[in-house]
Amino acid sequence: MSALFEPITLRGVTIANRVWMAPMCQYSAAPEGPLTGAPDDWHFAHYAARAAGGTGLIVTEATAVSPEGRISPYDLGLWNDTQVEAFRRITRFLVSQGTVPGIQLAHSGRKASTERPWRGGGPVGPEEHGWQPVAPSPSPFDAGHPVPAELTVDGIEEIVGQFADAARRALAAGFEVVEVHGAHGYLVHEFLSPHSNHRTDAYGGSYENRVRFALEVVDAVREVWPDDKPVFFRVSATDWLAEGGWTAEDTVRLARDLHAHGVDLLDVSTGGNAPRVRIPVEPGYQVPFAARVKAETPLPVGAVGLITEAEQAQKIIANGEADAVFLGRELLRDPSWARRAARELGGEVRVPDQYHRSV
Repeated sequence: MSALFEPITLRGVTIANRVWMAPMCQYSAAPEGPLTGAPDDWHFAHYAARAAGGTGLIVTEATAVSPEGRISPYDLGLWNDTQVEAFRRITRFLVSQGTVPGIQLAHSGRKASTERPWRGGGPVGPEEHGWQPVAPSPSPFDAGHPVPAELTVDGIEEIVGQFADAARRALAAGFEVVEVHGAHGYLVHEFLSPHSNHRTDAYGGSYENRVRFALEVVDAVREVWPDDKPVFFRVSATDWLAEGGWTAEDTVRLARDLHAHGVDLLDVSTGGNAPRVRIPVEPGYQVPFAARVKAETPLPVGAVGLITEAEQAQKIIANGEADAVFLGRELLRDPSWARRAARELGGEVRVPDQYHRSV
């Protein structure tokens, strides 16, 4: 049996293989009206195709815990029951294909209220369904971005509660795994990094203060999430800054803290909190960060970042660098990547009866 296609059990959830779909925003939800933030036919077809293709775990795109937490007006959300019902259609199909449904809960912080990438991705105002972003500190992400409103302590507590409420709805919607988005320059990451967190109260300054919000969110989610279902946390392991940013050493320390607070797997990415940084992009360039966390902490890890070939993914698992691989763009290109990789490596994935002639 190929290591990539061995099952893995986290708490009471068994995932059939180690080929997992990373969260990738589709920017395709309704921006207004009764179905605002709810998944539609596009989202169903998008996720269903990857499930039919043999993917072991699918983590749906960043799903906002409040309207103001969306990256764009076209993002998914989970702040009302209409959205819950729309998600149920997706989770039912994923389960029918042997795929574990997961969801990433997010708040975009100072990077909120932007246009869809294929329309430039810049900030949008109220006339384009936009709103005022919030952040740990009144520091914009980049030139041309609005100055975010600095969150009060009451505002922080409200958002922590919104994460818990969204987790309750995720459970009602049929999800088996919930992931807290703490990466890519969005709100949780903004608190973690001294590059974006300039507060002088209990949520800023020292490492202990900067991680306080992340741990409060994790505790709130873990409290409402069943004990037999896993909680993941996505982290940017480095800001890729020479100084004044979040570092790989910070990530290892945070991994230990997250493990103590009931997180079951660290989804290790990088970057996103500072514009125009130099990143040495090459195949597997982020895997060493995951491997370090796995080597130095008790927390299981998922590796991401230009993992495109079956043998490459197999070696990451077999060499003990990660417990699973998250594929992003490669699954956009090939919804049946897991099935193709299984053929190459001698593994097995479930094939829908309707597709058996393709085996």
